[in-house]
Amino acid sequence: MTLHWVSATERIDLLADPVVRAVTNMEGVEVTEIDPGLADTAAFCERYGVTLEESANCVVVAAKRGGETRYAACMVLATMRVDVNGVVRRHLDARKTSFAPMADAVELTGMEYGGITPLGLPDDWPVLVDTHVAEHPRVVIGSGVRRSKLALSGATLAGLKSAEVLSLAG
Repeated sequence: MTLHWVSATERIDLLADPVVRAVTNMEGVEVTEIDPGLADTAAFCERYGVTLEESANCVVVAAKRGGETRYAACMVLATMRVDVNGVVRRHLDARKTSFAPMADAVELTGMEYGGITPLGLPDDWPVLVDTHVAEHPRVVIGSGVRRSKLALSGATLAGLKSAEVLSLAG
């Protein structure tokens, strides 16, 4: 099946509300409609002919220290794994880091699980962008909902106000 990409601002009906607000003043962000049952990266890539090297995943982590929990988003290529307990924990100066519970991630982001994207996250969340993502000319990511995907340059992700570029793989 072929994907039909259009400017994200032309199809805001395919975006979660926080994502609509984020893309309003952004250029170069495209959206395409997909089967929501194929939103998971491997299934999406197989069905729509997108390679794992072109796809980036958004991993929400909870960082704990001194009874306080802070959240962050990590962007890595689908071919990589985030070093949550090493690189991310040290970078966030946390005693313990883990993947955020699904219910917390959904409630705090206003997005659907499996579609969470760094565009439109709470302002106080750091967005840790892996260097491989930041250097990529075009990556496919979530749109905040499971029925669509976004495409944009890694430089656009690296340029987000709360973005920090670093090597996230262990």
